[in-house]
Amino acid sequence: VQLQASGGGSVQAGGSLRLSCAASGRPSSTPIMAWFRQAPGKERERVARITFTGDYTDYTVSVQGRFTISRDNAQNSVYLQMDSVKPEDTAVYYCAAASAWRGPFDYWGQGTLVTVSS
Repeated sequence: VQLQASGGGSVQAGGSLRLSCAASGRPSSTPIMAWFRQAPGKERERVARITFTGDYTDYTVSVQGRFTISRDNAQNSVYLQMDSVKPEDTAVYYCAAASAWRGPFDYWGQGTLVTVSS
């Protein structure tokens, strides 16, 4: 499975950004998709994850109510809609795929940088 993330950029606090991740290869073998992020000097954290059907999602507490993960299986894509962004959301965002809800996430995209200015 190959993952290609895109959509990062610079945005002002309070604004919105949408990240996309396109999967190729055998995406059906990795039904769980997730977004992770890593800020400078910090450990990588999982931001959100979603099941194959999209009927179950979860989010890290700091983004609940602001970020929305979704997917389009016909397009083999997963998205992260980021609203009301904050400077602390600045990080490199990675999409990842796993065969099980609890992971491990064996497949990773290359990362896309999101910079939020105050």
